[in-house]
Amino acid sequence: MRHNLVKASLIAGAALATLAACGTETKESAKEKADATKAAAVPAPPKKKQIQGLPGMPPVLDPKDVYAADRPNKLSPVVKDFPSRVYVPNTESDTVSVIDPNTYKIIETIPVGRQPQHVVPSWDMKTLWVNNNRGHTLTPIDPKTGKAGKEVEVHDPYNLYFTPNGKYAVVMASLDRELVFRDPHTMKRIKTEPVTCYGVNHADFSLDGRYFIVSCEFSGELLKVDTEKMKVVGQQKLPFDGAMPQDVKISPDGKKFYIADMMAHGMWVLDGDKFDEPELLPTGKGCHGLYVSRDSREMYVSNRGEGSVSVFDFTKNKLTKKWHLPNGGSPDMGGVSADGKVLWLSGRYDAEVYAIDTRTGEQLARIPVGSGPHGLAVYPQPGRYSLGHTGIFR
Repeated sequence: MRHNLVKASLIAGAALATLAACGTETKESAKEKADATKAAAVPAPPKKKQIQGLPGMPPVLDPKDVYAADRPNKLSPVVKDFPSRVYVPNTESDTVSVIDPNTYKIIETIPVGRQPQHVVPSWDMKTLWVNNNRGHTLTPIDPKTGKAGKEVEVHDPYNLYFTPNGKYAVVMASLDRELVFRDPHTMKRIKTEPVTCYGVNHADFSLDGRYFIVSCEFSGELLKVDTEKMKVVGQQKLPFDGAMPQDVKISPDGKKFYIADMMAHGMWVLDGDKFDEPELLPTGKGCHGLYVSRDSREMYVSNRGEGSVSVFDFTKNKLTKKWHLPNGGSPDMGGVSADGKVLWLSGRYDAEVYAIDTRTGEQLARIPVGSGPHGLAVYPQPGRYSLGHTGIFR
């Protein structure tokens, strides 16, 4: 009898233990299910948008800011040991004035070819090319030594750009009415794209580098060019009688292009993807050059006809300030210092160069140079590679 009672107790204990264990497993399972449900309710972090850029182009650092590589003093290892200089092409003197930005003094004057228009950093940033427009040559300058090399024959080089993958140089042959795609090192002609507009002169590339917008100064037109095909795929007349478009610059988010117009006295705002009719934003008489600040928040707009600089705020989508040069002037083309603190502009009709404080608009210096100073280059500047002109870096 006792034996049976013990056996029954053992069986009952085992049953209770089994039930307890089952209860514990049920609670754990319920907790796991609840955790899984909770995790499913929390959305996964959004994937970073990938930009399918032009084949061979360095990847886009930030889809929301094409100028992400251009932060203050963020110099590439390629240029970090180059001395800081301002190279000023004097169109009517056939020289390049070299300014030390620390002293505001000219330290050298380099003889070049006939009618130098712009000083252009190469895609790999190792060479500065002086565009001798009517001399039909390019003069290479070594920015490490400041010495000029042997001229290269290139017909009608008013301005010079480089495709974002570094595959081609693009010569803006203004009077020849051509876009000439060349080897970026030897400048050997690869392909010529004739255009029907007059005065191709300035450009900028889309966020993905697959197309670029070109201004045609003398016929008041814009072109859209397929980078890879090296072909004009769009053309339009600006909706202003006597329009004379100049510099071109893309917004940080890549959604808009701004085109300075010296006769419409403002910037055209264009959707590059749609390439539909742009809208005019008045800035000042003789709107000419466009330069983005190192934090990508503002753009400095030179108004050559009234001696002023307008400041456009990208975040507010409006003009916020206007700085007038003391005693007037003719601010034209230039660039921003590596630290972002100084805007350098040539005084096209006054044989001088202006250094302007980007925080206050104060004129820091007014430096006499040769006759007809035009597309000066501040060098070196931050960025991974150059798209040309006086320094468009990505």
